Amino acid sequence: MATLGLVGKPNVGKSTLFNAMTEKNV
Repeated sequence: MATLGLVGKPNVGKSTLFNAMTEKNV
């Protein structure tokens, strides 16, 4: 999951993915 964001966009993708994943997980 995070790998896709990191590979695609290390800056924007990571932040967006991290935020979405964190919100869903937490």
